[in-house]
Amino acid sequence: MSYAPQAPMMVQSGGNRNAKNLPVTAEGREWSNGLCSCCDEPGTCFVACCCPCITYGKVKQRYDHLQSHGTAHPDPGCVSGDCFLHCVTAYCGVAFIFQMLNRGSIRGRYNIKGGGCGDLCTACCCTPCELVQESRELELEEQSLGHQKH
Repeated sequence: MSYAPQAPMMVQSGGNRNAKNLPVTAEGREWSNGLCSCCDEPGTCFVACCCPCITYGKVKQRYDHLQSHGTAHPDPGCVSGDCFLHCVTAYCGVAFIFQMLNRGSIRGRYNIKGGGCGDLCTACCCTPCELVQESRELELEEQSLGHQKH
């Protein structure tokens, strides 16, 4: 029996995960934008302050799409299941758990220094800044794929 050669399966891995070429050590690298530089992105910062569930939902959708497809999400909606989940759990006072888990996933994708304790503290104490920082990290990879912000 003879088999014809097949092209190797190509899996898209995403874009540049260190777009600012930050130094990487054995522990990883720093975030591309500081936690306190959230005001550099006033629109996202405003939404994250007033309605963090929307920002969380968009960040989660964009992250999941990059993970599964290797491409930027074409249009993350304002209201999603993740947004609703965040809203309900925020009402119960435990939304920080989902934020902490998502932050850890993002750190893992981009090889960013840190750990669960820091993720927990950031999610509990600096929600808007944390969400903007994560959004901006994803945005750098999306831009490297040629996706322009709307």
